[in-house]
Amino acid sequence: MNEERLGRQKEKLRREFGPEIVSLLDSADVVEIMLNPDGGVWVERLGRNMELLTTSMTEGKALALIGTLASYHDTVVDKEHPFLQCEVPLDGSRFQAWIPPISTKPCFCIRRRATSIFSIDDYIEQGVMSQQQASAIRRAVLTRKNILIVGGTGSGKTTLANAMINEVVKECPDHRVFVIEDTAEIQCNAKNAVILRSSPTTTLLDLIKTTLRGRPDRIIVGEVRAGAEALALLKAWNTGHPGGVATIHANSAASGLSRLEQLIMEVSTSPMTKLVGEAVDLVIAIARSRENKASRSITGVLTLTGGEHGKYQTSSGEIQAVE
Repeated sequence: MNEERLGRQKEKLRREFGPEIVSLLDSADVVEIMLNPDGGVWVERLGRNMELLTTSMTEGKALALIGTLASYHDTVVDKEHPFLQCEVPLDGSRFQAWIPPISTKPCFCIRRRATSIFSIDDYIEQGVMSQQQASAIRRAVLTRKNILIVGGTGSGKTTLANAMINEVVKECPDHRVFVIEDTAEIQCNAKNAVILRSSPTTTLLDLIKTTLRGRPDRIIVGEVRAGAEALALLKAWNTGHPGGVATIHANSAASGLSRLEQLIMEVSTSPMTKLVGEAVDLVIAIARSRENKASRSITGVLTLTGGEHGKYQTSSGEIQAVE
């Protein structure tokens, strides 16, 4: 795509988004922007509950916007391909859209890419984590322990991963950091860093394997979703590349370990508990508050010392591998 066409499509996107949504994409406190099938546009800001905007979007305008994004990324969205996952070229935000027949009318969700990095001190000041939890995390970073961040959708896993990377940069500024992800969400301010992203022809598994030839000191994976990539990552962490960070969807620290086991079982028959217990050193669980959905907190920090026979050994005792 030449620069002139690219520029025209960006201008077209600005018009189709409209001034209010474009302004939200430029707002540092915005987390997500969502269009529902009824045309209502919702926004979530840091530390606040979701709010319905006065602006709305017609079905025709939403379809035009989704079509423009598809064209920009050289793909199509139609009845045979009724969803789109891509990035918004205006700011790099993650974009997920659905159109009929899998939805009644077009809708989308924009996960805005963070432009600022929270530090461990910020988490302490805001009451998200305790001093004791922060000390355990800082100690794990300094001693090159492998950290698994666990949480549900929108719990703040990526933001916390950014804070871990920030801590790596502070404590080990000479380390070579490889970041592997599907979409551009991780913020890495390391001077010696390589950012790799999957594509339709290159999977996270491919990237993890090739990363090992790139002399990494730390391997960061934005989100582990499949068994093969989970197994490859744990093997990498276990064989000379400690000090990494990865995130996974689960509701607690213990269930995060179970989820990791379940993924690996898709591609391996080896004992999972032992493998996970040897590779993962620290599990951090983060969740939204049930009372205030805009608030997050660290709900658990587990220090693993091993695993065998369906149980994990932690610094505070044993836990079952599967809840």
